[in-house]
Amino acid sequence: MSAPHSITARACANIAFIKYWGNRPGDLNLPLNPSISMTLNSCVTTTTVEPIPAGPQEPQAVVGAQHAAPSRARTAQSAADDEVLIGGRVPGEKALARTVNFLDAMRRWAGNSQRLRVISENSFPTGCGIASSASGFAALAAAAAAALGKHPDAAELSRLARLGSGSAARSIMGGFVELLPGDTHQACHAVQLADENSWPELRDVVAILSSEEKTTSSADGHKLAATSELFEGRLRAIPARAQQVRDAIRRRDLSMLGSASEEDALSMHAVMMTSRPPLFYWTERTIRAINAVHALRRRGIEAFFTIDAGPNVHILCLDSGLDAVTSMVRDELAAEFIIAQPGPGIRVEGTR
Repeated sequence: MSAPHSITARACANIAFIKYWGNRPGDLNLPLNPSISMTLNSCVTTTTVEPIPAGPQEPQAVVGAQHAAPSRARTAQSAADDEVLIGGRVPGEKALARTVNFLDAMRRWAGNSQRLRVISENSFPTGCGIASSASGFAALAAAAAAALGKHPDAAELSRLARLGSGSAARSIMGGFVELLPGDTHQACHAVQLADENSWPELRDVVAILSSEEKTTSSADGHKLAATSELFEGRLRAIPARAQQVRDAIRRRDLSMLGSASEEDALSMHAVMMTSRPPLFYWTERTIRAINAVHALRRRGIEAFFTIDAGPNVHILCLDSGLDAVTSMVRDELAAEFIIAQPGPGIRVEGTR
């Protein structure tokens, strides 16, 4: 028997200027609004997937049937189980179930029942609001598709990645990307607005204010969005803001991009804070960072914040303002940081 073919995919996280928060009913992660993001070259997930040959496997990394989709009748001792390692260890029960259920969806799509071994690593903190699920499921979708003998185009791969995480649909492509909302699986996929070379001066300084995994995942938070009295107002405001962001990317206008990004981040977090139950992702350090960005602007330095579903703050600036921003993060916030710029789309190595 020949050795299994190993497929490695690398995907970058993304930062959303127009946020995606709230899904249509069902389990397809169909967002209720368009979202627009920049793929981040410095925040990378590397995922290797290979088919597991038939026969007994080493038990320590085996994923048992209790984590599989309800329709599947697998046992913990079955040789037909997947193996999953994330960051060098078997993930917790909830993350494990999410990963295996996604692999089940990939198998149904591919018409292939092959069990898979998955090894994934991030170059940045995981589960704290820096879009590790976006890069993680984008990389897993690409590697699993190839391991199952399929080679979908970017739009189809975007649809598949969305089944794991809505924002993963955007990490399939490089540069600046929009996720079209759509009310069907086929209609909801990402498109590239501009490639990674279109705005080389733009920077995102990710201030890592906390690397602790958040207690409420984005996947769970989406389910609460509609319970906020502010949610419908947010949805009505997004089309105009989204057009402002598209225009800003086309014109390479940081002030236009930054003002829309700040408004949208505050809008999303207002919905979170007024949902039932409320979600509070910010910490005292988050508020300090927001105030510090405002202080930079008062000094004449173009810098704008945006915040995903977590406490960490992304600071948008141009290369000319990078030293001032990083000095502020290091000296005033006493925080570590990642410097990112527009990054590439999915990269896959290996064939089957």
